[in-house]
Amino acid sequence: MDLMSVECVSSSDGMDEDEIHANHHHSEFSSTKPRNGGTSNINSVGPNGIAPATSVHELLECPVCTNSMYPPIHQCHNGHTLCSTCKTRVHNRCPTCRQELGDIRCLALEKVAESLELPCKYYSLGCPEIFPYYSKLKHETVCNFRPYSCPYAGSECSVVGDIPFLVAHLRDDHKVDMHTGCTFNHRYVKSNPREVENATWMLTVFHCFGQYFCLHFEAFQLGMAPVYMAFLRFMGDENEARNYSYSLEVGANGRKLIWEGTPRSVRDSHRKVRDSHDGLIIQRNMALFFSGGDRKELKLRVTGRIWKEQNSDAGVCMPNLCS
Repeated sequence: MDLMSVECVSSSDGMDEDEIHANHHHSEFSSTKPRNGGTSNINSVGPNGIAPATSVHELLECPVCTNSMYPPIHQCHNGHTLCSTCKTRVHNRCPTCRQELGDIRCLALEKVAESLELPCKYYSLGCPEIFPYYSKLKHETVCNFRPYSCPYAGSECSVVGDIPFLVAHLRDDHKVDMHTGCTFNHRYVKSNPREVENATWMLTVFHCFGQYFCLHFEAFQLGMAPVYMAFLRFMGDENEARNYSYSLEVGANGRKLIWEGTPRSVRDSHRKVRDSHDGLIIQRNMALFFSGGDRKELKLRVTGRIWKEQNSDAGVCMPNLCS
């Protein structure tokens, strides 16, 4: 499908439409380092001249992949160490002295690793947890303080960072539509809806209740059937996303479809949410029926709102008063 022929007419609160003509291209961005990433430096010094934890941590760093080494830790005849994963990658040759590695285990370093307790590598981002060495890696894969990936769909964007950074990135680099308020009224237009391939309309970001939400709308093949799908993602963790609900509605000619659900966290990738069908799905024939006219052009209006579930006062959504 030629995305340049797609027009997205968008409006937020008040249900009045503002004409927005978007060029829906797939932008490619160069890899950007995490704003708040990187490994942490731990400056605790042990008694009686024991090396600082940072020095011990460096000893446990694989010289090939730079990740922390876990048993089995291998070494060459000259004492150079590396992790078991990289041992196969270097074809059994020490990357430091080029000697044959053999099957020598560094049992002393493995014992040191067992005795360590280290802070999470995201401690500089606010994580207060300290773990035994072997538990640390597992925690870091699910740590609530780890950076978020860019939620933009339609390009392989490698940018990561905290939520304020990603909001600015979406606005400045991806040029997404930004709206304040918790109700929306979008119209999606396609000149030739018979050509349905995997395609994404421009992402829209909403700011309400002090949080950010991403509204996605796209066309793709569901088996042999072409469908359109709209869904909402929360820019935060899953436990926070559960505090909110949203509804989506599409209809015309006295008929309508309504979807209600909980927004998915941006921790779940766009593709994962789409492939789980967790959103409003509209078959093409139904979408064309809602479009009216001669059914030769898609003109699909999607309305919806976001509300907070914690208490009735916070859950009341008034246009332009939700931010």
